[in-house]
Amino acid sequence: MSREIAIAGRKIGPDHPPYVICELSGNHNGSLDRALSLMEAAAATGCDAIKIQTYTPDTLTIDCDRPEFKISGGLWDGQTLYDLYREAQTPFEWHEALFAKARALGVTLFSTPFDESAADLLDGLGAPAFKIASFEATDLPLVAHVAKKGKPMIISTGLANLGEIEQTVATAHQNGCRELVLLHCISSYPAPDEDSNLRTMPHLADAFGVVAGLSDHTHGTAVAVAAVALGASVIEKHFTLARADGGPDAAFSLEPDEFRRLCTDCRSAWAALGSVRYDLKGSEQGNVVFRRSLYVVKDIAAGETLTRDNVRSIRPGHGLPPRHLPDVLGRTAKRAIGRGEPLDWAAIS
Repeated sequence: MSREIAIAGRKIGPDHPPYVICELSGNHNGSLDRALSLMEAAAATGCDAIKIQTYTPDTLTIDCDRPEFKISGGLWDGQTLYDLYREAQTPFEWHEALFAKARALGVTLFSTPFDESAADLLDGLGAPAFKIASFEATDLPLVAHVAKKGKPMIISTGLANLGEIEQTVATAHQNGCRELVLLHCISSYPAPDEDSNLRTMPHLADAFGVVAGLSDHTHGTAVAVAAVALGASVIEKHFTLARADGGPDAAFSLEPDEFRRLCTDCRSAWAALGSVRYDLKGSEQGNVVFRRSLYVVKDIAAGETLTRDNVRSIRPGHGLPPRHLPDVLGRTAKRAIGRGEPLDWAAIS
């Protein structure tokens, strides 16, 4: 596997700014017009890519009201799986219009397929990459089918243990995937900040030799920015026009101004990482003069002894470095030195 990949010509990896994915999910609220408006607003945030989800309720589950098919607790308490997925789906028949919109906006669009038919549809529409959701990461036949498309894959690892992730990575690799991103993910909606365990993310990158990032379900932007500071090359975050409009994922989605700030702050965090350096940086050059140095603070006559009373370490930095104070004390002045003069060796006997 490679520690650098490319999606639609955009290089992704530790040596490049973080790749920010704007996840629309089900926040279109069943309206194609709203989905298109979401895409316009998402593109305007400065994100690198927009992502949707490709499934039908029938490809994910069955219409059944047995207790195990009902959700208990959380945002979707009381709903059946079938009803939730019917509400949140991005219908197959919308996809052509969505990909056309992405081309018109000049923005990268790809999706999460939840079954083989969805992967085939997306491949036919020219999707430049595929995302595998956390809940499907252990569906090895699906992972294999997608890997055979020969395009970059992004796999969320929420709920999976290290052994399961190893099986998934091996399956992707064995079936032709050469460009893989693993996203650390907490599959809780929303996810508490304290459950994030971001130190797992660089371990993922090292353990599997891949590009790593974060699929973030927390409120706000702080966790995502912290992830970049720990080396995340990809950030995925849910997006909505307004949380007040509702929608399956609205409660943990960012609004346009928030997402714009996320993009800016993540890139600023990456730029701030820099490299290990101890030399003067360009912005520091003009401030060297404000370091302390040895100055004469009382007039000293020629032949007079230098003492702590007439020589001090003060700002600015034009005199001898402060470390030489013990070396000059007790010596005499070769000439008269006026108060406010920087001390140098030429003036000392």
